[in-house]
Amino acid sequence: MSRTIVVILFDIDGTLIISGGAGAASWRLAFDELYGIPADIGEFTDTGMTDPDVGRLTFEAVLHREPEGDEFAKLLERRLHYLHRTAADSKDYRVLPGVEELLPKLLHDGYLLGIVTGNLEAAAHIKLYRSGLNRYFSFGGYGSDSTDRVELTRIALERGALVYGAPLPPEQAIVVGDTPHDVEGAHGADLKCVGVASHNFTADQLREGGADWVINSLTEGLPL
Repeated sequence: MSRTIVVILFDIDGTLIISGGAGAASWRLAFDELYGIPADIGEFTDTGMTDPDVGRLTFEAVLHREPEGDEFAKLLERRLHYLHRTAADSKDYRVLPGVEELLPKLLHDGYLLGIVTGNLEAAAHIKLYRSGLNRYFSFGGYGSDSTDRVELTRIALERGALVYGAPLPPEQAIVVGDTPHDVEGAHGADLKCVGVASHNFTADQLREGGADWVINSLTEGLPL
């Protein structure tokens, strides 16, 4: 990989941290408060989906109708309310191996670090706050920007260009993620992707999903 890379965009869940079920617990509490149904998002959604898609699909599955705009906004608000607590209280929350060593090294070496995630922007920062990882990232593309992983990846790169102070073509950025959704989003935006087999998907599955490089964990560093 050429040193012409300027921007590195990281996914959060399964790449930087494991929330220990904090996300699912916050959705369950929000649905229970508003509708008396402790909905389990894992029954209706897949890893790597954006928060709005997770909320809508779960809503439709348990309530058998589409949400109205105002009630969906309320559901998202209550989910964020509970996420503060579930992320702070999760006994299984952890930063994944290599992350705390790699991020400051990348900044020291002159790379610009951003987030690309299906989380709402507020949810992303709540999840990263507990570990103090927020301080490494100055911009990002989030599920609150778009439910389309390709579009939110493009948005992340555009915001990176604002921070960088000059246009950034796709060949000057890479995505680092742990799911085929991350690979699809990167490739759709003409970026290459490093697949990290650190959570739900194996190295072989990430290769089959089209990852340009695959590592087993961030302890190996990135192929920069």
